[in-house]
Amino acid sequence: MSGWIAIAGLGPGDEALVTPEVGAALAAATDVVGYIPYVARVAPRAGLTLHPSDNRVEMDRAALALDLAGAGHRVVVVSSGDPGVFAMAAAVFEAIESGPARWATLDVRVLPGITAMLAAAARAGAPLGHDFCAINLSDNLKPQPIIERRVRLAAEADFAIAFYNPRSRARPDGLAAALAILRDTCADRRPVLFARAVSTPDERLRVVPLPDARADMADMRTIVIVGSSRTRTIPGTRFLYTPRSAA
Repeated sequence: MSGWIAIAGLGPGDEALVTPEVGAALAAATDVVGYIPYVARVAPRAGLTLHPSDNRVEMDRAALALDLAGAGHRVVVVSSGDPGVFAMAAAVFEAIESGPARWATLDVRVLPGITAMLAAAARAGAPLGHDFCAINLSDNLKPQPIIERRVRLAAEADFAIAFYNPRSRARPDGLAAALAILRDTCADRRPVLFARAVSTPDERLRVVPLPDARADMADMRTIVIVGSSRTRTIPGTRFLYTPRSAA
């Protein structure tokens, strides 16, 4: 049996947003490897072994998947959203680069998914309609001063900004710091979208002007999208968008 790895994105939550390509890989898999809540989204079946693991063990997870594939298993490594956006694809390739030479010869594919940033933007309208960037506010893998510098530079460049991992019990202050930088740098009332659990029954969208945005409006299931100076709402509608022209 010839083994392979598919690094797959399960989308933001709704099963309708899982791509047919990812569905086909899951149907062919012998093993699914991933963070506990993501593996829980995969239905058990005969011939499929699920390997859930805790957070912050991405490299161990990647090594397990690579060893399984090397032994002839058909492995799907699952992430929510898109696996290449703050997720497992980079961890698998980091493991390949630093691991035994045999891992570099394996059949490895990355299967894209709908990342939370795009799902949230679509629900609200088109806040990412012009230049934008994405910043992960978690300081697990990079120091807080780097995060704050990137937020400031993105604001100075007038990007719309999507914030991933904005707030958790262990990191309650990162979003507050980012919002303070934005208020100081932008000094305007650009809209801020708080999009929680998009495409699930717990979905909740809230749009507020930057001066009124607070860190406690977000949790780890929330994507925060801060508009550029051109982003606007359409009066009388729920729509938020950034014009395609920067002029």
